[in-house]
Amino acid sequence: MSSSGSGPYLVDRRDDGYGDVLPLQAGQRYTLGRANTNRIVLKDELSSRDHAEVYFAESGWHLRDLKSLNGTRLNGELVAGEIELATGSEIQIGKTRYLFVNSIDELPRVPLADLRDTMTIRKRLSSSRFLTPNPEEPTDEEARISLAGRSIGRDLMQLYRLGLAMGSATTYHELADIVLDGLLGAVKAEVGAVLTLKEGHETEITSVRPDGLLKRTYSPVSEFVTNEVKRGREAILAEDVARSRYLSNRDSLKDLGATSLICAPVIHQDRVTALIHLYCTDPHKSLSNDDLEFTIAVARHFALVMGQMQRQESLSAENRSLREQLQVESELVGDSEAIRTVHEQIGRVAPTNATVLIRGESGAGKELVARAIHFNSLRREGPFICLNCAAITETLLESELFGHERGAFTGATDKKIGKFESANRGTIFLDEIGEMAFGTQAKLLRVLEGHPFERVGGSMPVRVEVRVVAATNQPLEQIIREGKFRRDLFYRLQVVEIKVPTLRDRRTDVPILAEHFLRRFARETSRKIRGFTPAAMAQMTAYDWPGNVRELKNVVERAVALARGSQLDVGDILLTSLEIPGDESKASGEHFDPITLEEMEKRHILRTLEHTHWNKSQAAGILKIERSTLDRKIKAFDLKKEE
Repeated sequence: MSSSGSGPYLVDRRDDGYGDVLPLQAGQRYTLGRANTNRIVLKDELSSRDHAEVYFAESGWHLRDLKSLNGTRLNGELVAGEIELATGSEIQIGKTRYLFVNSIDELPRVPLADLRDTMTIRKRLSSSRFLTPNPEEPTDEEARISLAGRSIGRDLMQLYRLGLAMGSATTYHELADIVLDGLLGAVKAEVGAVLTLKEGHETEITSVRPDGLLKRTYSPVSEFVTNEVKRGREAILAEDVARSRYLSNRDSLKDLGATSLICAPVIHQDRVTALIHLYCTDPHKSLSNDDLEFTIAVARHFALVMGQMQRQESLSAENRSLREQLQVESELVGDSEAIRTVHEQIGRVAPTNATVLIRGESGAGKELVARAIHFNSLRREGPFICLNCAAITETLLESELFGHERGAFTGATDKKIGKFESANRGTIFLDEIGEMAFGTQAKLLRVLEGHPFERVGGSMPVRVEVRVVAATNQPLEQIIREGKFRRDLFYRLQVVEIKVPTLRDRRTDVPILAEHFLRRFARETSRKIRGFTPAAMAQMTAYDWPGNVRELKNVVERAVALARGSQLDVGDILLTSLEIPGDESKASGEHFDPITLEEMEKRHILRTLEHTHWNKSQAAGILKIERSTLDRKIKAFDLKKEE
């Protein structure tokens, strides 16, 4: 300890004596804090960036707290405003302490017994040869010691095995136990502990070895050693532990018979998050530099695994949150008797593995029912995969369902995983199943019966465990009679059947659904719309909604986007002139004509195309079908534009 110039001084007070001596000069302000702009920079995480200042005013030196987070103490009392310093005053900022004296001679003497009784720190290290890509060749002396004791090859093997064990840990406590077991099996220590640094920089005992040493009787190293490791971010090897007064419970350590210790930091994201303590209790042995380097390597791997574990937990939490949000969006809205019946059916079938066939008109909410089945089942943590069978051409449907190998057909430049493989241990939703090609139906049936399948162009069998939920808006019985759908596949799909009611069959749900969609779209667009006028709500309730819930959703979304007032009125509700599907007599104004559904569909598509002047994209939008589906129906019905 040395100084230059005349007093007064600020002297760094440490547990084992004194540190730096800082002379003070009148006319200068000495700010203290973590920021590098301070005159006195504190490497103390408990201090604020600009914590306090010491300055000369009138006839004396004063201390002022700069509105710090944790406060400044003078002789143990919190400083409010400014206070004058007297010789011998102790300033405390976080864990940092300074004595104010006018002369070095005024410093309190450290008892000689205390100086003789300090802990002997043999070595400090922040790195290890096990973490160096190309370690230097050992000296002759190091080689002799290695041959006499432990070898690098054996240490690397132990590190490898311990790394594999650490990677298999599923919880932080399990990881800490694995670390201690591995260390105690590799170094000369008999007692070990992992201490986790909590908020407020308190330590919590996470794991202690051996198991017989209860956590309440375990005595960690002193705050002095902990602070040294945290401050320097270096592992410490110390000897003569039993003689040190810097242990939190001297008698307990004497009972352990500890002769040396290692304290190593676990640093994650540039912060010391945990400490590893190791004690040697054999009087004929002591912890060595090799033990210190091995512990540093383990601590580094500990930090990496802990970081991956935290990242995985964060991703899992985010995944759960997204699933919960998706589940909320997928809930069926309504309070009618018809929708309550659907809820009851979902509640009964969801916990089972039964295949479900959902029937209902387009836009009625069949996919919402499928999602509700999945998210209320035991597979809720698994994937939910959707596939619209009508939106994909026959030649590509099999590839989408079962995948293909590279080179299986023109354009197959890479191997592709199909929807069934993607949905393994989850649920696959096959919408518009009635549009599936007849040849693909046979392969789907085999999968439903538990048989493996091969990717297109492949020969390796692929087995998956998937629940199938299918949906259709077509009369499958008639399609079966026409030879377009397999009867055995129909029976396999119709294990449980749920019929989704049309919106006109549950008109009491129209106001509930309309308000639901209004809140959703107003929130998304930040529009301040209070609700519907009574006339607008009456108009929507009386409407037949041929497009069902999907049409209602689109009408409300359009109204929110274009509305000018604070309420949605009749003028904002734009309804289509199309009539209910199947009500051909009302649509044409003619008498009832007993024709097949196929003929009715053909006429309706033709009239829609004529209405749009054969604008296929517009016609597909009105019909609520994909453009590719419309092209296929035009070809099947041999529809042609009149010249």
